[in-house]
Amino acid sequence: MADIDPDFQLEKPTHLFPLVRHLSYPSSLALNHLPVTPNQITAVSMVCGLSGAWMLRHDDYLSTLIAAVLLVACYVLDNNDGEIARLKGLASEFGKRFDTFVDWIVHAAIFMCLGWGVAEKSGNDIWFWFGVAAAVGGTINYIIDTIRDTREKAAGVEKIEDGPDQTTGDRMVFSSRVVRTDFCFIVLVLALIDAVWLLLPASAIGAQVYWGLQFVKNFRRHHV
Repeated sequence: MADIDPDFQLEKPTHLFPLVRHLSYPSSLALNHLPVTPNQITAVSMVCGLSGAWMLRHDDYLSTLIAAVLLVACYVLDNNDGEIARLKGLASEFGKRFDTFVDWIVHAAIFMCLGWGVAEKSGNDIWFWFGVAAAVGGTINYIIDTIRDTREKAAGVEKIEDGPDQTTGDRMVFSSRVVRTDFCFIVLVLALIDAVWLLLPASAIGAQVYWGLQFVKNFRRHHV
């Protein structure tokens, strides 16, 4: 647990992106006055995300729209937990690990349930396997991130963040993370036009490319 920094203040979003910050900023200020902990917020985020994933399983317009709204709530809360942790001085290693775990399990469930629902509606199992591929790719990336974080913690070094001005691979990873930050709004837009199924082939391919870039980047950093 970290000490409370009386000088710490949340920075009001001044740019359009990430969009989620325009929702998390005012809600974090409100939550700061309530007797809630970051881990409790993370747990509620997980409930919203997994509930949204299950709604995608039904693959009808209303269920998909509800799923998208729940996913937006999940993303906002996912930002809230870190902001509240800093405001209240409640940051912890467990909280960090819990937050990463929730991020993984929610997205794996989203792609699995979406693929399952579209496959049943269309009668074509390829959509289910698209969902499996996206979930597996996300799982591999979660494992890579966990191993990297564990190694860096054991070595006593701070986590190395990707920046837009490094190698081409790092720039691609950085750009992907920027897109992932507002992924919930992509789902919402696709839900409004009844085209969430488009996420499946794109994510099935993109997840493999992302973890591949992560693997190469981490290998390079540990063998310089």
